Amino acid sequence: MEFNIKNDYFNKAISEVSKSVSTRTTLPILTGIKIIADTDGLTLIGSNSDIIIERILPKSNDGENMLEVLKTGSVVISAKYLSEIIKKLPNDIYLKVNDNQSVVIQSEEIVTKLNGINGEEYPSLPKVNLSSNFKIKSDDLIDIIKQTVFAASKSESKPILTGVNFSFQEELLTCVATNSHRLALKKYNIKSNLNGSFIVPSSSLIEFSRLFGSCTTEIDIYATETNIVFKSNTISLYSRLIEGVYPNISALIPEQSNTIITLDTTQLLKGIDRASLFASEWRNNNINLQIIDKSRLKISSKSSEMGQIEEVQYIKGISGVDELDISLDGNFMMDALKAIKEDEVKLCFNGSMRPILVIPEGNEQQLQLISPVRSY
Repeated sequence: MEFNIKNDYFNKAISEVSKSVSTRTTLPILTGIKIIADTDGLTLIGSNSDIIIERILPKSNDGENMLEVLKTGSVVISAKYLSEIIKKLPNDIYLKVNDNQSVVIQSEEIVTKLNGINGEEYPSLPKVNLSSNFKIKSDDLIDIIKQTVFAASKSESKPILTGVNFSFQEELLTCVATNSHRLALKKYNIKSNLNGSFIVPSSSLIEFSRLFGSCTTEIDIYATETNIVFKSNTISLYSRLIEGVYPNISALIPEQSNTIITLDTTQLLKGIDRASLFASEWRNNNINLQIIDKSRLKISSKSSEMGQIEEVQYIKGISGVDELDISLDGNFMMDALKAIKEDEVKLCFNGSMRPILVIPEGNEQQLQLISPVRSY
């Protein structure tokens, strides 16, 4: 294998693929990046068994020649050393792999030699059914992830809850995450021949957001019983799925509410944030919400050592029972409000010890559910 390549072009691809490589793997070959050179360009692959990132480098980019393949082949090179070497080299890269898998990397008068591994020994990519897929814009998918993934559990005691459930049914994608104390749900209208329910690890979705954050491209999603694949023209992310059946959350969401109030989203977020300053001594970061005079919401918290804070915000709309006093986790409420783009938000209550429903005004496709906490 032998090729010449622009330094920045190569360095960026190595950086992207390196995110999926772990030094703690039980398979030594997975500490490396597989490089494949063919007549069309280069393919870089990195994996830690849970996720795989595949990056395709065409010979030209935006009409500029970036790569010249002199000889086809494949090799696996230590991700750590490859990344560090390439980012420190001053100019274009020349790379050659000899028959004994030794790798020569040259830039100007700087020559580096590394020991490589035969590319044929690297695990093959999971096979997917290319005829069963779903298309979505990358920024739409990133929005869905941002509006749900934060509610997934951080505890491995219930592995199923550490992921986001992607449910494809007819012309609707429903994504749900919960840690048993809060829940985030997002619906998205689709045209797809992909059906089924898949639990995607939160870590994989966060990595997807990082990888595709600057892209404005269309993503193809493929799924099997064990893996899900997010694929663009030049980048693919393969993720293992979490085994098991996701809990049925439909019974948790109330169909009606005793009290519904409408508030300014940004103003409410700032008020909850201020109140959280005095709530840290409580295990659940307790914030108290109270309706007063049928027209205002008092937000308060207190610390036995530092003091207390309270403020009043005017309610833009109220229906149902106009008396309420409830405590909740301020951090959970802030996460929910940060995921809402709309200017106004509805808070729906069914008493002081029933979960609070948080819905963006005019957007029934998104909701958050937060369990109350005891105030003592």
